[in-house]
Amino acid sequence: MHSPENQTRYLLLVAGLGGLLYGIDVGIIAGALPYLEASAVQLWKLSSQQLGFVVAAVLLGSVLSSLAAGALAEAWGRKKIMFISGLLFSLSIPVIALADGYVPLLLGRLLQGVSGGLIGVVVPLYLAESLPAAVRGRGTAIFQLLLTIGLVLAAAIGLLVAHQVEQAAHEAPAALQAVQDAAWRRIFWLSLAPGLLFTAGVVWLAESPRWLLAHGRTADALQALRRTRPAAEADAELAAIDGAGESRTSSKGSSADSLLQRRYVLPFLLACLILACNQATGINSVLAYAVTILDQGGLSGSMGNVGDFALKLLNALVTVLAVILVDRKGRKFLLMLGSGGIVVSLLAAALLFRIAESGQSDAGAALSQRIQDNALQLDAPALRALAGGEDYQLDIAYSYGPLTQVRSLRPGDALRITPPDSVEGDSVIGAAFRQMHLNPFPDMNASLQAPLQIERARIGPRPQAAHGWLLLACLLGFIASFAVGPGVCVWLALSELMPTRIRSNGMSIALLVNQFVSTVLAAVFLPVVSLQGYAPMFFFWAGCTVVYFLAATFLLPETRGKTLEEINRHFAYK
Repeated sequence: MHSPENQTRYLLLVAGLGGLLYGIDVGIIAGALPYLEASAVQLWKLSSQQLGFVVAAVLLGSVLSSLAAGALAEAWGRKKIMFISGLLFSLSIPVIALADGYVPLLLGRLLQGVSGGLIGVVVPLYLAESLPAAVRGRGTAIFQLLLTIGLVLAAAIGLLVAHQVEQAAHEAPAALQAVQDAAWRRIFWLSLAPGLLFTAGVVWLAESPRWLLAHGRTADALQALRRTRPAAEADAELAAIDGAGESRTSSKGSSADSLLQRRYVLPFLLACLILACNQATGINSVLAYAVTILDQGGLSGSMGNVGDFALKLLNALVTVLAVILVDRKGRKFLLMLGSGGIVVSLLAAALLFRIAESGQSDAGAALSQRIQDNALQLDAPALRALAGGEDYQLDIAYSYGPLTQVRSLRPGDALRITPPDSVEGDSVIGAAFRQMHLNPFPDMNASLQAPLQIERARIGPRPQAAHGWLLLACLLGFIASFAVGPGVCVWLALSELMPTRIRSNGMSIALLVNQFVSTVLAAVFLPVVSLQGYAPMFFFWAGCTVVYFLAATFLLPETRGKTLEEINRHFAYK
């Protein structure tokens, strides 16, 4: 029961649960967003920008916690920070599910993000420092595998709830709003159990042997190594770690061992570049907005949820293949293969959206002329006459001052835009910071007196289901390419490239860059596509991925089968 093999399996199981939570963090909003949007816009009068903040809040919370995760892991140990991250995730679920307005919803999502940021730094760090070199690639890839399973679980929950909502809409249309409000809350409640399991499982883990040795606890470090290695192998590895000369380096360093040496600077900059490019592929935005993207491309209703589930299931299946290949083919090969496939898939999706959007015409001037009493109301026959056909789609972005909203209307829908009588989202603290010119966000109360402006309105034939299936095929290619390379290898790049002396803080900063890029992309996604369309967003992601391919090809060293100390020496003599 206590053999090294069993201890290694338990370590991977618990660490994998951390990946599961990270996947739920990212994926749960995709299934909940359509119902949250319907509920929030109707009940709380939220703008599209505020909804974007709700989606991006997890990523913003990750940015904030990633900044401190390395220092906390260095001071308190990897095990304690993993326990705290699981506890924070478990606490975030009731805060979100019981939210009665914008502020508690945003705070709950931020708390969930803080948990995700800690997990994203500390779990790969713990795996890299605790696993033998021969299985480190597969072991760290387990984190990504469970992350993808978390995405599948989130998508499955969303699909189940979508069918329940559709059934309720047919049986009791008058109660649809209440059903939608209950639906997104139920989606979050169902994700509580993994958080509790991870938190409990961490209690029986050993601390990282490298952290123990760095803090002068040699006997404990040897005991931790012997839990996952034969005694002779553990003794030899302890001597190798201690002989590398970094395990006991003072945090202050010395003039002879400056942190500006190339063996520290080069791997740090390379890790930051790899992690920034990893998010600039648009992966988190695609996963978070998958249902919305597919709906816009021609797969409406529950079919969008089916597509979302297919994307996340494929992500998990291909990640299994990547786990098998990562210690056989190497990190560099898989990153080149994956980033190349991503470029092709994104360009194909962008061209599909360009074709669909080229068939739409500008209806902004026509709608602006019909504004009366600061409101705009058109029934279904009027919209059909404006479209000039029976099968159409109207995408409209409008604003009352800082309150911007986006809507997509289909045949049979009526357009009713009225001035807001109340708004959510400002606070006493926000107003106080705004007076000091420290709050970059506008006062939402200004929308109560602002005139109605049509920011963008495009009307034309709705993309057919065949177009939607082609788009889904492109997204499946994107997900498969990401899963086989960047999805797994990014965590290895994050944990393997950093020398021991800077690993915890260096990983923290690199993941901060990663989450900052992801947060910006998620926050601007809805405003950008509402004003510019979807094609420019996909073209931009493709361009960023070209940079990723070049970095993997010309800058990244192969780390397969090497100890962390051997990788460190590569940069020292480069």
